[in-house]
Amino acid sequence: MVENLFLGLDCSTQSLSAILIDTVSKSVILEESVNFERDLPQYKTHKGFLQNADPLLVHSPPLLWVEALDLLCQRLVKKGAPLSKVKAIGGSAQQHGSVYLNATAEKSLQTLDPKKPLQEQLKNIFSQKTAPIWMDSSTSKECEEIRRALGGVKGAIKATGSNTFERFTGPQIRKFYKTNPNAYEDTAHIALVSSFMTSILIGKIAPIDFGDGSGMNLMDIQKKSWHAVSLEATAPDLASKLPPLVASSTIVGTIHPYFTVRYGFSPKTQVLVGSGDNPNSLIGLGLVEEGMVGLSLGTSFTYFGSVRGCHLDSKGEGHLFVSPTGDYMPLLCFHNGALAIEALRHHYHLDWEGFLYALKVTPPGNHGAILLPYFEPEIVPLVKERGLRRFDLDPTDVKANCRAIIEAQMLSTKLHSLWMHIKPTFIYATGGVSIHTPILQIASDVFNCPVLQLSVSKSSALGAALRAAHGYALHEGEELSWQAITSGFISKLIQARIDPHKEAATIYEKMQEKYASCEQTYRGDS
Repeated sequence: MVENLFLGLDCSTQSLSAILIDTVSKSVILEESVNFERDLPQYKTHKGFLQNADPLLVHSPPLLWVEALDLLCQRLVKKGAPLSKVKAIGGSAQQHGSVYLNATAEKSLQTLDPKKPLQEQLKNIFSQKTAPIWMDSSTSKECEEIRRALGGVKGAIKATGSNTFERFTGPQIRKFYKTNPNAYEDTAHIALVSSFMTSILIGKIAPIDFGDGSGMNLMDIQKKSWHAVSLEATAPDLASKLPPLVASSTIVGTIHPYFTVRYGFSPKTQVLVGSGDNPNSLIGLGLVEEGMVGLSLGTSFTYFGSVRGCHLDSKGEGHLFVSPTGDYMPLLCFHNGALAIEALRHHYHLDWEGFLYALKVTPPGNHGAILLPYFEPEIVPLVKERGLRRFDLDPTDVKANCRAIIEAQMLSTKLHSLWMHIKPTFIYATGGVSIHTPILQIASDVFNCPVLQLSVSKSSALGAALRAAHGYALHEGEELSWQAITSGFISKLIQARIDPHKEAATIYEKMQEKYASCEQTYRGDS
């Protein structure tokens, strides 16, 4: 049987996952995962990160990810994974996190001994023992300092594709430099989580790809090179500590002998440059053409797609990343996603059955009732204080409040995505909440667009594997379209198609203006 095997790895907040795919049969061969908290309790993490007295400080130990890589490979071997047949590996990781390496790192990576565990050989390569991750929001002052140097909000957006955000890498680097200048001086290399994991696989300091680089507030979003003013505003001599930026399709080396001897990979296995979980998820959902958008309904909700033009959000609410396809990836992230729904259900003592029943028996448009569900401070729109505001909505009307929260989430998504210049032809829905069809029906009606319900839990790892297949083909001189790479996989993931109801779509089109006015009124009150 002819096989074409590619491996995707994803280092998320809570786990390290692997997906092995065959591009001939268009199938997933196997999946495996290491849960950080459960499988590596010695690192004392909670949901993958270290608990801190200051809730704004959120770090993880990078040595945890190192040991997890060994453990994951062991489990793949135990499962009988044909690692010797893997042609290329693609990596994904939680975006924005940073790893700080000292001058011994490069030699330690080069000289890995297959007879010794990774963590034993790499435990002394860090100039800072912990890595700030995307959940860290302790850098407001540093964001303002970099933003000021770039000419304010609009200057930062024009330069880097996003306003300066606490969770982004540039402000984190600046804080590290300010609070621990000696450790910063001892830092020879600064990596993202994706480039750090790739560095282990190839035994040398790996580049950063354009997709992950555009989530740092350090990369020129149009030139796709390090932005000199931003680097200077962040920390001294930063350019010498950062690796080069490369296209997401770049093969950066062959796998290190450590993995061929210890786990049976072929010495010919190619390794693709790593990227962030968001760009990888774009590929994992098959969003490779303009007009295809993803709606991830997880703890937070994200809305993203692919565009050819460099469209910037002048309000600074959204982000613009570089897509693995070479186009751009606009993205919005809403804090009040699944957790807000959970908070409302808890308030009214409803299980999921009761909540979904309320959606079925209440009418589209909810008789004009609107709820602004800021159970927590919101990113989009920027609302710094938690609080609910009801317009023409009785707080004792349980069913109406249930519909109101979903309508608000979808109307807000549509309103704040206008800057993307995307008229969706299909919305690909994923994430835990997407299993509930009544919620997807409201999304379909609000956007007046079909919603495809996907059964995929590891879209980032799948995207990494598909990227590996595409990068390998290019490396071998084969022109292979993204559509050809992704289509067979994605079609198998579609569980249901939800089409818009014409009358409901008309109601929501009229309701959009009222929602925008209510939101503006609330923000004026804040």
